[in-house]
Amino acid sequence: MPTANPIRAYMAVTAAYWTFMLSDGALRMLVLLHFNGLGFSPIQLAWLFLLYEAAGMVTNLAAGWIAARFGLAVTLYAGLGLQIAALSVLTQLDPAWSVGASVLFVMAVQGASGVAKDLAKMSSKSAVKLLAPKGDGTLFRWVALLTGSKNAVKGLGFFLGAALLAVVGFDAAIWGMAGVLAVILIAVAAFLPPGLPAGNKGAKFSAVWSTDTRINRLSLARMFLFGARDVWFVVGIPLYFQSILSDGTPDSRRAAFFLIGGFMALWIIAYGAVQAAAPTLLNAKGRPESEIIGKAIAWAAWLTPIPFALALAALVAGEPALWLTLTITAGLLLFGYVFAVNSSVHSYLILAFSGEDRVTMDVGFYYMANAAGRLLGTLLSGVSYQLGGLPLCLATAGVMAGASWFSARLLR
Repeated sequence: MPTANPIRAYMAVTAAYWTFMLSDGALRMLVLLHFNGLGFSPIQLAWLFLLYEAAGMVTNLAAGWIAARFGLAVTLYAGLGLQIAALSVLTQLDPAWSVGASVLFVMAVQGASGVAKDLAKMSSKSAVKLLAPKGDGTLFRWVALLTGSKNAVKGLGFFLGAALLAVVGFDAAIWGMAGVLAVILIAVAAFLPPGLPAGNKGAKFSAVWSTDTRINRLSLARMFLFGARDVWFVVGIPLYFQSILSDGTPDSRRAAFFLIGGFMALWIIAYGAVQAAAPTLLNAKGRPESEIIGKAIAWAAWLTPIPFALALAALVAGEPALWLTLTITAGLLLFGYVFAVNSSVHSYLILAFSGEDRVTMDVGFYYMANAAGRLLGTLLSGVSYQLGGLPLCLATAGVMAGASWFSARLLR
């Protein structure tokens, strides 16, 4: 696609995506830790995020078509604007409401935030395919840089959310993020250069369903991959750390917020750094597509035993212990390294498999599967932790990782 300044357009899209993901990570930690402090159970906490993930499934399909019909800039602006609205509405939560009313209200707001996130994500990822110069390995490097840097910024958001909750409180943190996003939206609208497609009025919604076998199989692998992460990431591990770091007093809860937010931030930032470095780690430059597919299969196989080993350690320990906490921490960092390479290869392959004439719809379909995996992982995170504690939570992650490996093998 011809563009006057693809680098400038790529930088503007990336800056908008960074800011959005900073607020997204902060909001997740704010909601999780705030409502855990109010006494919500693991399953109730999982419910808070279910509509967020369910909305992503629908949004990604619709966003691919909307972008194809009306242009990528429209979906990018819509994502930022909707996130500002969702944050503003969340401040209206009344502590006097019942638990049921609070859960329903936050679910609805989180659903709107999920729609916003996937509008912004689909726009940014599709833009890479269209803006990247044609060249040896350029597409892999650009998508790895965008995805890796985005996750590093989101990791910073996890720490920011926990810190803001401890320092300024829930409402002030939410209003502050809404204000920053409003400034970014105005700046992007004012300075985004030409380079993103304006859309095709003839695009049909029925075209969002992929008929490419490779894309369907890759999407299946992606669904299980992100399910394997979110099974422990969303509810299980934060609550485990909360149980060992806090004795229930306000000061210990505040200290636990910083430590939990710090670990989640470190994990996401390290994950993003590995994603960005994946083309170099895999020595991918100049390699044919078949070899990249082979690496996707191999790295999926290496991911599978890690959560099973951690589940066994938790089962042997029986209760929280220092050696178990250190083992879990080291094991999850290793999981993050292998997971990041898997994720980066997937992000490259979906763009490599997609044609420029329907890239937004293929990317939308692929991220619908991603959202389905997060939805499944989020639900299983609360259920497995409540039914079987940390061992069952981690073992469930292992099952999901094994399913991702099996699905990746079908790409051959």
